[in-house]
Amino acid sequence: MDQGQTEDLNDLMRRRREEYNELLERGFQPYGYEYPVNAEAADVVAGFEDDAPQRTVSIAGRIMTFRRMGKATFAHIMDHTGRVQIYVKRDDVGEQAYDAVKLLDIGDIVGVEGFVFRTRTGEVSVHARSLVLLAKSLRPLPVPKEKTDEQGNKVVFDQFTDKELRYRKRPLDLILNPSVKETFVKRSKLIRTMRQYLDERGYLEVETPVLQPLYGGAAARPFVTHHNALDMTLYLRIADELYLKRLIVGGFHGVYEISKDFRNEGMDRNHNPEFTMMELYVAYKDYRWMMELVEVMLATINTAVNGGSTARVGGHDIDFTPPFRRLSMFDAIAAHTGEQLRGHDEAGLRAAARRLGVELEDSAGPGRIIDEIFSERVEDKLIQPTFITDYPLELSPLAKKHRTEAGLVERFELYINGQEIANAFSELNDPIDQKERFLEQAQLRARGDDEAMSFDEDYIETLEYGMPPTAGLGIGIDRLTMLLTGAESIRDVILFPTMRPEK
Repeated sequence: MDQGQTEDLNDLMRRRREEYNELLERGFQPYGYEYPVNAEAADVVAGFEDDAPQRTVSIAGRIMTFRRMGKATFAHIMDHTGRVQIYVKRDDVGEQAYDAVKLLDIGDIVGVEGFVFRTRTGEVSVHARSLVLLAKSLRPLPVPKEKTDEQGNKVVFDQFTDKELRYRKRPLDLILNPSVKETFVKRSKLIRTMRQYLDERGYLEVETPVLQPLYGGAAARPFVTHHNALDMTLYLRIADELYLKRLIVGGFHGVYEISKDFRNEGMDRNHNPEFTMMELYVAYKDYRWMMELVEVMLATINTAVNGGSTARVGGHDIDFTPPFRRLSMFDAIAAHTGEQLRGHDEAGLRAAARRLGVELEDSAGPGRIIDEIFSERVEDKLIQPTFITDYPLELSPLAKKHRTEAGLVERFELYINGQEIANAFSELNDPIDQKERFLEQAQLRARGDDEAMSFDEDYIETLEYGMPPTAGLGIGIDRLTMLLTGAESIRDVILFPTMRPEK
């Protein structure tokens, strides 16, 4: 913003504060306590019938346009359902009240009581009998302006379209770009439908600690904090898994949690340090059973959110009709790169990565190399829902070893439109094997892999009491919302995403 714009803004803000003071001097309260709303803008407009009896309504909303015409004023007010025009006439509201109308601005929130009618130009409006100021806007909205060019085309300028500013100023984004609200309405419907789906199957929603003495359940760097009274280091959870599986040991048949998790990692269109996960664990099931649950659940959710079996995403029509495609990680790599990686040692895998132009860190072991090749050369090609199954053991220290193929685990990740949406295991319930896996993770940490898991002695002790065979699932709510709403960035589906500090 240049100096001239800053001075203009300051002048506008100064004028609005002068109006605020003048309202007080005239005995008006610029900030009301309540208002008896009995109608909404969309209902007022859609429900009007010319030959119906006159309807009196009481509505409230934010002034978005303002046009004074001497003894009468037209304005559009916006509530959470849309806009409706109001018509305020001095003879109807009284001279004192109308003088106060002259001190109103775009952005002010008002309450209006009056009857619904259609103007001579055909617009359904509310003819005010009374108008009350409920909140004075001391800071002007960056309202778009329109002009008509020489060819008669309407041109809109000064729109609130800067993505970075919209994320930082989400309240303004919601006011000036009402369609943004629909994304978050769909997000709410998605979570509500998922919760209903799981509740109907008898799974219990629970809560587990956000602050943990040891972090685990995923390969990620944690946020670290300190508890002063206990003088101990604590970590914001990176996953809920180990606590939820403790509950399975404790005798619950199926538990789930929809929660905030935190990972101290980079930010991009698919990653935010704070994100929402749903994790589910069900006793006596395996990862194959979990695939069927996921298929039906996502099809149910998409029907609730988008009204059918498909969703339009990035130029693709994604079909959620079960069953989804199933493909092992090795077979997917072979299909998309021509490289057969089964049976290769670390040297052979590194040679394959070089042929494919995939860069590797020196600390990467065989499993990490396979995962990097998959991520770089396969992931973005998986458009329709596809279960990628049977991952290298090194990548999955909490999953059971594959029952028929050595060196692999029973795990799947669901990919849709080139993104991972879900991750699931046949959960490892052998405490001796789990202890060995944790020790292997410690070796990876010694090699420089700071995302390797910590050794959790208490979790090993819990497993030693006996955990039944269990299927576990994690679904990223933010990414699923991106998918079902066609959003391009995770910041579009988080109301207040993490942002870099402004200079």
